[in-house]
This record gives sequence, structure tokens and C-alpha cells, in this order.
Amino acid sequence: MNSSSDIDMGELRERHVESGNAPREDEQAALVITPRRADRGKDAWLFLAASTVIEALVWGFSFSFGVFQDYYSTHEPFAGATNIASISTTSTGIMYMAGLLLFPAYKTWPKLADRSKWVGLPLMATALIAASFANNVNHLLLTQGVLFALGGSVVYYPALVFVDGWFIERKGLAFGIMWGGSGAAGLCIPFTINWLLHAYGFRNALRIWAVVITVISGPLIYFLRARIAPSQASQPVRHGLGFLRTKTFWLLQMGLTMESLGYFIPSIYLPTFARSLGYSPSIGTLLVALVNAASVPSTILLGMLIDRFHVTTVVIISTVGAVLSVFLFWGFSDALPLLIVFSILYGLFAGGFVTTISGIVKAVKGLDETTDVGTLLGILSAGRGIGAVASGPLSEALLSSRPWQGKASLAYGTGYGGLIVFTGITAAVGGVSFLGKKLGWMKERV
Repeated sequence: MNSSSDIDMGELRERHVESGNAPREDEQAALVITPRRADRGKDAWLFLAASTVIEALVWGFSFSFGVFQDYYSTHEPFAGATNIASISTTSTGIMYMAGLLLFPAYKTWPKLADRSKWVGLPLMATALIAASFANNVNHLLLTQGVLFALGGSVVYYPALVFVDGWFIERKGLAFGIMWGGSGAAGLCIPFTINWLLHAYGFRNALRIWAVVITVISGPLIYFLRARIAPSQASQPVRHGLGFLRTKTFWLLQMGLTMESLGYFIPSIYLPTFARSLGYSPSIGTLLVALVNAASVPSTILLGMLIDRFHVTTVVIISTVGAVLSVFLFWGFSDALPLLIVFSILYGLFAGGFVTTISGIVKAVKGLDETTDVGTLLGILSAGRGIGAVASGPLSEALLSSRPWQGKASLAYGTGYGGLIVFTGITAAVGGVSFLGKKLGWMKERV
């Protein structure tokens, strides 16, 4: 226990003695709050299980938007609209960037994370129900995009900030398991959403899903709690920002942001790409599910590697696999077998890139032990969010221009060639930190 807590207990003991009521031994024991065990024990694993399910429902739904993209673009009242992809990229972008505001807020008001987590679920459910009444894409953008993202952020970020206290020695593995939840959910959610959309229409599908997330995640929010009770006193937000002066941080941040510019494109556009080749909507759903499913072992395995190796080693493994899968398998695909191979390989390599965030935290704290992890996570998430938001209009522009259509062969000549090349290039630039380390740009200390 820290010195401030010792002083508080000492003062309390003196008051009891002065009043003639010295505390008994059992009363003294009750005053001491023993922190729950980190890295092991029932409480740690209950927290991780709850966090993984919340992650699955918040991000798994967003990562399955390709199914909605295909449905909205072919059904009234949204058929023919050009900005449908912005619904997904706006939602994911806001959820990533929300950390830039929420983490400093948690630091200023230490109990805010524990109290605000109860607000997120009602906001998510309200957003989906409101989206079910939409008659144009702008309505969907405000509800399924913005409002759902705000609710998801409020319920998700407490889990992200608490996991740093629950898992110390196994931090990479814990983050890998938690982030793997979105991939696991992404295996079944696309099929479920596709069935609901075609069986009941988008309005009832959204209402049913609002009930589903409420019933499943409601009882679990209680377990999203800190291992050690938060301090009553706020902390200066500017404390622990020395990492902003290091080249190590900015190289890693640049790679994370650039990779996110193209990362979401396959999950959004694979269903419509498959439709352009003559395949049914169920095939597009299968491809999205394969990407999400393959990301589950990816996040766990890469998380384990981060606990053993420098983050740039994991970055280059993810980068090389993702780049090759995009250019060789998506780019050369003109039939289902290659698309299936691409979906699996892309999920396996690119899907785990997000786990490098825990490695960035480890590397930056190695330079400066005073680094505030919450603020660092917020800035890293914001960089990923900027890439996600920007990818929406960029991908729409690339698709509408249809470069090389009829001029190149295989998938490069289908009109999706610009998207394929853009995805591959941004994945390659995501590995810039590996190059920086090889050139000796990441040796400084704060």
C-alpha cells in the first residue's frame, strides 16, 4: 500500500484511540483493501472474458459492415447511394479517436470509467433502433455511424484502460485474446446479420440486434472493473507525455495510421466485389467471416510474440504477409478459390496488426517509465481512427474512378484495381517502423 494510504489509516487509528475506541484486529484488517491478483485468478479471467465479449459485440458488429454495405447498396431506400461506406468508416473512426478524449478524462476524474460504462449499452441500443427508422444514408450515418460509435466507445474504453492493471506479465496475450473477440464474433455475426436482413428487412434486423446486444452484454458490464480501486484525486493530464519527443513513438504511430488507411477496405468491399464477379450475397458474407475468423488466431499469436520480441519484429511479420496476400491473391483473383485464400491470409496477417499497439506501449514505456499508458493508448487509437475515417471517402473516390477497368487483367481490371493497390501500399507503409529500427532511429531514451 502506498504512503498516502498509510497516512490515512494512521489518522483514522488515532481518532479511534482518542475517542477510547481503539479498533480490534478484525476491524483493522477490514480497513486494508487487498488488490486482486494480476495475471491469474478468477477475477482476472472473469474480467478478460467480459472484456472479450464486449469487444466482440462492439467491434464485431462494426467489422461486419460489409454485409450491410452490400444490402444497402442494392435495396431501397438506399440503393444507388454513393456514401454508404462512410457509415462504417465513420463509426470505427470515432470509436478509435474517442480514446483521445476519454483517457485524459479518466485521468482527470478517476472514477469516470467505472461509472460511465453503464451509459454505453443504452446508447448503442438506441442508435440501432433509431437507425431502423432511417430513410436515407445521412440518417444511417448519424445513428448507425455516429451514435452507435459513441455508445460503443463509452462501454469499451473502460475495459481497455483496466486491462493494463489486470495483466502485467501477460499483457500481450491479454490484449490478443480481447482483440480476438471481434474476430471471433466476426465469424458468426455476418451470417446472422445477412439472414436477418433478407428474412426481416433492415428495419427489423436492426431492432432485433439491439435486443441481442442488450441481453448478452448487460450482465457482463459489472465485471468491467479495475483491479485496484481508483484514487480519489485527479492527476495532471500533461504528466507522462515525454514519449511525444521520441522518434520511436512517431515512427510506430505513423505506421499504425498508414496501415489503417487501407485495413478496413477488404471487409467493406469484398461482398460487393464478389457480387461483381457474379456470386451471391452469401458468398460475400462468407468472405467477410473468413477475414474476421482468421484474425482471431492472428491477434493471439502476434500478442504472444510481442511478449517475447520487439514490436517491430511483429510489425514486419504482419506487414509482409498482408502485402503479399493483397497483391498476389486479391489482385490475381477472378474466381472464388483465390478469394477464399486471400480472405484467410489477409485476416491471418493484417488482422493481428492491431495487437502491435500493446507492443508500442511496451516499447515506449521502455524509453520512459513515467509514460501515461492511458494517454498513449488514446493517441495511438486516434491515429488509427484518423486512418479509418479517411479511408471512407478515399475508397469511394477510388471505386468511382475505376482505374484500369478493362485495361488490366484479373481483379486489377474489374474496377476494384485502385482499391486493391491502395490497400497493398498502405499495408506496406505500415511497416515503416521496422525500417526505422534497422536504420538506428529508435535507440534514444527520454
